[in-house]
Amino acid sequence: MTAVPKRRLAALSQQLVEGVPSEGTFENIPRVRHVAGPSTGERVKGKVVIVTGCNSPIGIGRASAHQYAANGARAVYICDYATDHLETHKREMAQLYPECAVHAVKMDVGDEEQVKSVVDQAVQSYGRLDVMFANAGVSGVPNTYEHVSADAFMNTLRVNTLGVFLCAKYAALAMQKTGEDKKYPGGSIIGTASVAGLRSNAGGTDYSASKAAVVSIAQTMSYQLAGTGVRVNALCPGVIETGMTKPMYDQARSRGTERKIGQLNPLQRGAVADEVARVALFLGSDEASYVNGQAWAVCGGLSAGHPFVPGKLA
Repeated sequence: MTAVPKRRLAALSQQLVEGVPSEGTFENIPRVRHVAGPSTGERVKGKVVIVTGCNSPIGIGRASAHQYAANGARAVYICDYATDHLETHKREMAQLYPECAVHAVKMDVGDEEQVKSVVDQAVQSYGRLDVMFANAGVSGVPNTYEHVSADAFMNTLRVNTLGVFLCAKYAALAMQKTGEDKKYPGGSIIGTASVAGLRSNAGGTDYSASKAAVVSIAQTMSYQLAGTGVRVNALCPGVIETGMTKPMYDQARSRGTERKIGQLNPLQRGAVADEVARVALFLGSDEASYVNGQAWAVCGGLSAGHPFVPGKLA
């Protein structure tokens, strides 16, 4: 066998090599076959995880890092360009999840060498990478198109789009590495997009464009990684109370209009970061073993329909 077919065979996922084997029968009917372990167990047990955009005390990144660590991750890298809260998060997680190794790393997701360095560090330390949650992002210019300069537009794309691409690029390469502790390639890459990347009027021009590109990256790379067991999905939050949206929440609370936040979605409320983190946990786990190339909206139903005035439907 030549080198190319050997490399191709080595890159195949466990399911393509072994299939999903029988688990026997019960009273002459086949038992349910499983790819993932029990949902009541530690859902990412033994996995090595990188999460970007973790500095905000009320952000999706921090909440997701907690979910991964609480669910048996071997190691979690919490990364951000801003670092004023990272060490505090690390100390808290070390106290809550002593079995999980927590690494706090300053990283600019728009810098290719920095992204590659963190991925290399994880692989060198643990011999594997299993989950990359490319969550870091900026809000862009909260105004209409004529107020967005070329530099501002490109800066938004640098963080929100290029950052996700670089994280996905180096994670995908690392997730295909195998060894004694990881017999088959595979892993989960999650990029934070937004409902603004699915529908208009949920963000500014630069922000919306950057998030639509994240959806496209997930779709495109999922095909380019065919057969490797590496999955790529986009997570599309709606109105979530995070560091990015805090000014809006603070202003609404000062006016007594917080109840109006999220009023356009069927749940008629905003969300907290943990509600998105639970989906990031699922997508990073083997329970999502057949979820690939998708844009998962976590928006209370906002992206499910067109805005309307209650009671005014014809």
